[in-house]
Amino acid sequence: MKDISTIDYSTLDRPEVLMFLFHPRPEPEVSPFQTAESETRIAGRKDILIPVQNDIAIGARFHMATESGGNLLFFHGNGEIVADYDELGAVYNQMGINLLAVDYRGYGRSGGKPTVTAMMQDCHVIFHFALKWLQQSNFTGPILLMGRSLGSASVLELAATYKNLVDGLIVESGFAFAGPLLTLLGIDFAALGFREEKGFRNVDKIRDFDKPTLIIHAEFDHIIPYSDGQTLHDACPSGDKKMLKIPGANHNDIFMRGPQEYLAAVKNIVETAKETSL
Repeated sequence: MKDISTIDYSTLDRPEVLMFLFHPRPEPEVSPFQTAESETRIAGRKDILIPVQNDIAIGARFHMATESGGNLLFFHGNGEIVADYDELGAVYNQMGINLLAVDYRGYGRSGGKPTVTAMMQDCHVIFHFALKWLQQSNFTGPILLMGRSLGSASVLELAATYKNLVDGLIVESGFAFAGPLLTLLGIDFAALGFREEKGFRNVDKIRDFDKPTLIIHAEFDHIIPYSDGQTLHDACPSGDKKMLKIPGANHNDIFMRGPQEYLAAVKNIVETAKETSL
């Protein structure tokens, strides 16, 4: 599996694909970051710039509660930005959990334009930046990867590459197979010459992750079917894994339909990661 982090995603970087796959939007009334030193602190919230290329940086918003708390490195879904998670970040902080939410190129305060190749390369840079930042800032709690929808591709890439550096994995509304998703988005992946075994390979990536894992999926997800979440859960070899189905929910109301179950499951895996990381 050593070739996972070097998958060629160029087939998916065509304009006719990117226009369906990414829907970037800026953060309202906020100017883009200009330097790597830019950092804004608002009530425990830190806005940080993560340089990923010489002239491109990714905006991140870190909601930090306690130095010993669990740290969720979070990659959001398509059409979302880190500012959308301000309220949830505060909720996690009340639970003693730190939320490190990051954007993609072109999203929120980030520069550049999103491509699949850039997304899959940038997640590595972001991961190492977050590790270094946490260490320098004396945050000593366990590190968990968390990805929603599109963000599942980033966290599964990282889980497959840096298993020994993380303590847990959370996948919400994640896709196991790219082909059906591309078709739903209006992309003729067969005409592109795209093949599942040469694509994201999310199922392959989770097959070697044997640490605490939580898969959360909506019962009636209209974009990524529940069966994808079940497939990821079944493929994961962890002896400490959980599949959380949110009854009656679809892709975009999953948290609103089951907030208590959702937060309880996240709290549980963070506590488990604390115990196993000691």
